[in-house]
Amino acid sequence: MISSFNSDKLIMIRCFKILFISLLFFSIESFAQTIPLQKINAISNVSKYLNEKKWNELFPNRFNVSSYPDSLHSKKPRTDFYSFKAFLRAARMFPKFLGEGDTVARKRELAAFLANMSHETSGGWEDAPGSYYRWGLYYTDEKGCENGCASYSDTSKKKYLPIAGKSYHGRGPLQLSWNYNYAQFSAAYFDDQNILLQHPEKLTEDPVLCFASAIWFWMTSQYPKPSCHDVICGKWIPNAKDSAEGRLPGFGAVVNVINGGLECGINHSDNTKYRYGFYQFFCKYFTVTQGDNAECSTQKRFGVQ
Repeated sequence: MISSFNSDKLIMIRCFKILFISLLFFSIESFAQTIPLQKINAISNVSKYLNEKKWNELFPNRFNVSSYPDSLHSKKPRTDFYSFKAFLRAARMFPKFLGEGDTVARKRELAAFLANMSHETSGGWEDAPGSYYRWGLYYTDEKGCENGCASYSDTSKKKYLPIAGKSYHGRGPLQLSWNYNYAQFSAAYFDDQNILLQHPEKLTEDPVLCFASAIWFWMTSQYPKPSCHDVICGKWIPNAKDSAEGRLPGFGAVVNVINGGLECGINHSDNTKYRYGFYQFFCKYFTVTQGDNAECSTQKRFGVQ
């Protein structure tokens, strides 16, 4: 009886310890979510796969570094805006970025992120020097919107109303767009949604802020869309409607999250082939397979009734 009692007591103590540790980690994670992103400087796995030498090799024509500068930016200071140092600092704000799944999943996530980033900011063309796929990060602003584009103000989002005279066009590696996205990212980064609502141009003035906007978009789900991170890591589980409409885990669903209205389905943009091409390029570079469902030509976009 005594040994049985002691055994039960030990089991209870162990259970309490497990419960305490679980609650402790939950509390730490919940607390971390309340810290503005700019104050987080966690360990990142980026350096396991990338360094400055590889970065320079992959992005030799990035903004203000290319030997073929865009004439629209000829008056800007020749500083390395899209530097590896800035990217790494931004990545340290998101410890789950390249931090979930096995090595294959992490390599695929990096390949998928760099592919979409490169496609959104590409300055390449078919016969571009060094290959079309070496021209990522060439632009900081959406082409044609260098002087602003009023069309990205959505007044129906009452919680994130745009400021008159401000342009919320695509900026940064994943071309953050629309007033509501600027506001939500601003709240996450500064703990104040009004900073970027009032000054959206800050995004292309601070390289760390700029990269952070892209990783934030990548890591954040916006109903009915899952996050790109959850899709490429295999954490997203499609519901019956997703499956019926062809949306399955893989790079194709990532494209659907980012630009499904134009690039997925039967009548998709011809330029989508370059987004796929970038993914193939980076997968090859990081010696990882593309995985299943790498295209979205048979998928309906998220949110279609």
